[in-house]
Amino acid sequence: MNTKTKILNAAELLFAEKGFATTSLREITSDAEVNLAAVNYHFGSKKELIKALMKRYLDQLSPVLVSALTEVNEQNEQPTLEQVFTAFIEPLLTLNDFRENGTSIFLQLLGRSYTDSQGFLRWFITTTYPDILDNFVAAVHRAYPELSSEDIFWRLHFTMGTAVFTMSSTGALIDIAQNDFDEKVDVAGVIRRIIPYVAAGVGAPISKA
Repeated sequence: MNTKTKILNAAELLFAEKGFATTSLREITSDAEVNLAAVNYHFGSKKELIKALMKRYLDQLSPVLVSALTEVNEQNEQPTLEQVFTAFIEPLLTLNDFRENGTSIFLQLLGRSYTDSQGFLRWFITTTYPDILDNFVAAVHRAYPELSSEDIFWRLHFTMGTAVFTMSSTGALIDIAQNDFDEKVDVAGVIRRIIPYVAAGVGAPISKA
């Protein structure tokens, strides 16, 4: 394994667990067993390291997810919101083939970009991978034309919060399902349980207040 990959592997686990803001480069280099100069050489700065980390996930996810969302838009004159969100399942699960626990790690990292106020990262994602958001918003508009852009912003923000909290607790949820309900659930099963909930939330009646 080369030095750059060691740094990325160590960084993704620390960032997912502790957040971008509170994780130091020294912690990352210590876990990666490299020196601090290696981070500067390969990435230049902590911000560039974070971008590179998200890029290696989004490069894998983007084409598969865009294809799935495009299919929803092309095959359904007015898709249901559940169909729109279901389109995310298989693309997200492909990240487990890319990296061990890749789906959970990616969703935690994505959530950190919001909870840690990493505005530069949100800008990087939306400008580098615009097709994801454009196709998703288009699908939501087709499913629920009455929603305004502001409505979609708030509802997708709440959806992100639900997904991030759930994926950060996946291990505990799987244990609870087994111990309390004698039900075996994997990560894919957890995601499938989220879909009807977030679809119903995004599809809630528009407040007249």
